[in-house]
Amino acid sequence: MIDAFLEMMSAERGAAANTLSSYRRDLDDADQYLRSHGKTVLAKAVQSQIADYIGSLEAAGFAASSQARRLSALKQYYLFLYSEGVRADDPTATIASPKKARILPKTMSEDDVSRLLEQAEREAQAPHRSKKLKARAVRNHALLEMLYATGLRVSELVGLPVSLMRRHEPFFIVKGKGNKERMVPMSQKAMDAVNFHLEIRDQNEKADQCKWLFPADNFEQALARQVFARDLKAIGARCGLSPSQLSPHVLRHAFATHLLQNGADLRVVQQLLGHSDISTTQIYTHVLDERLHALVTEHHPLAQI
Repeated sequence: MIDAFLEMMSAERGAAANTLSSYRRDLDDADQYLRSHGKTVLAKAVQSQIADYIGSLEAAGFAASSQARRLSALKQYYLFLYSEGVRADDPTATIASPKKARILPKTMSEDDVSRLLEQAEREAQAPHRSKKLKARAVRNHALLEMLYATGLRVSELVGLPVSLMRRHEPFFIVKGKGNKERMVPMSQKAMDAVNFHLEIRDQNEKADQCKWLFPADNFEQALARQVFARDLKAIGARCGLSPSQLSPHVLRHAFATHLLQNGADLRVVQQLLGHSDISTTQIYTHVLDERLHALVTEHHPLAQI
């Protein structure tokens, strides 16, 4: 019945050749397992035999996503058999799909962020051989201070218009994914770094004609994300941090993680990050779990016994 199932998928659902090939591999593998272990064929397997097969995949080291894909193929197959009257039941109906492991975002400790920002500040304040190198160091310091202070996406950060910062207010409106606007607060330290950057930026003869807060060296377009990421890694390396662990996105994660570690509400972090759904922000709940555990351990009277 595997061939009949694949013919249906091709004729009625227009499944692509690669999809059909993937279904065949998955179903053939399950059939071979059942023949050697369950002493039955795939079309006649019962729920416990299918569960044993899925369990064997986990024991063999298959990722949860691979297990889920194979179970999905089996569910489609048995649904076909049921609709064709070949079977009166679906042995996969009560088998839950394996849960994918939650991948936690890379982040940085508060100490590491401090080292990074201090290095960028030293480089911005140091004497330089040329105005171009000075401007680049000051720009990088402002970028880092602003990124850690706001949690902006790197595309939002490098795309900011200079007019936003001319108002010298401790907040601004940014348009993020889906053209959704949100208010972004600024720390005084970040504002000071940006103001210093503006002083240096405005000394360039092309500054008046450039609309970007953080222009590229030629002042003809915004700074490229890749250039900022490269400079960030270089600054990190100069203060002893591993370049492989550094990126603008890691600083955005550090912004969210450190807020939660210091008592911020998850809904507030959701708004600051510009997540339309709080489920996206909930990847940071591991931080809340650790914080709650620490609070109970430290303050609950029974924890001291």
